[in-house]
Amino acid sequence: MSTQLLERPDQPETRGVIRLDAQQLRLQRRITLVLTVMPPLAVVAAIISLWGTRISGTDFGIMLGFYAFTCLGVTLGYHRLFTHKSFRAAQPVRVALAVAGSMALEGSTIAWVATHRRHHAYADQFGDPHSPHLATAKGLRGVLAGLAHAHIGWLFDSEQSDRDEWAPDLVAEPAIARVDRSFGWLTLVTFLLPALVGLLLSGTLGGMVSAFLWGSLVRIALLHHVTWSINSICHFYGREAYQARDESKNVWPLSIISFGESWHNNHHAFPWSARLGLRAWQVDPGWYMLRVLRAARLVWNVKVPTREQMLAKLRR
Repeated sequence: MSTQLLERPDQPETRGVIRLDAQQLRLQRRITLVLTVMPPLAVVAAIISLWGTRISGTDFGIMLGFYAFTCLGVTLGYHRLFTHKSFRAAQPVRVALAVAGSMALEGSTIAWVATHRRHHAYADQFGDPHSPHLATAKGLRGVLAGLAHAHIGWLFDSEQSDRDEWAPDLVAEPAIARVDRSFGWLTLVTFLLPALVGLLLSGTLGGMVSAFLWGSLVRIALLHHVTWSINSICHFYGREAYQARDESKNVWPLSIISFGESWHNNHHAFPWSARLGLRAWQVDPGWYMLRVLRAARLVWNVKVPTREQMLAKLRR
């Protein structure tokens, strides 16, 4: 593992990048601050509320259900389907995955895809929107600065990935473009729906508030930091099983809660693969769900690397 951060070279502007003006940047940073700080504060409130007791089965079920739904939206929808086109899906499945990914509150469908495609084009080089290896500082200070930027700092940058440059296929797809435009409404849905489910199941105002705390805020905080850990931890620490042109790593402890995303070196070696856990023992819940959808004939043309392709890139 390299502990020496790369210096940002003096290079011209990266292609496919737009810069927000001062007013747009202020608005973006305020919204981002609210959506990234409020859920972790709810985790503190949840810990306090549990003092001397435990989470109810209802709240845990609501949190787990919405976590699984939105995490699948990110890994299967935003990442494997829309960004890398690693399989094809029926239109209702495409729309459902775009909605689920939007409810993860990690950005609208097209914006997320544009950013991730730019990440792969410039992985761990100048132009990568969230590499931990581009800090100008040296030593421990540079390491911490790089990890902080990759984990959350990049969300406050003035540079945005140009949707027309990086995701013209999705911009031109009416159904997905409609979901993208509905991101604001889906933000309200992802906050309010768990609370509504809690009210219906418990029949009490307290049950509604508790479900909002766990199923909305805590769930969003957990999913955010799991996803951001793929940008930071999985590009800095772990194992390189295959040859890739960047610093991507496999981090097995995150595989279950990330639904397979932490097999990140596997992914960067074969970005077009719908399967991220390439070995039988590599847990990949996203792949398991994809197999169910394939068995139901809702997805097809599922791409996975052959044994020969994996051997050719295997690190000896």
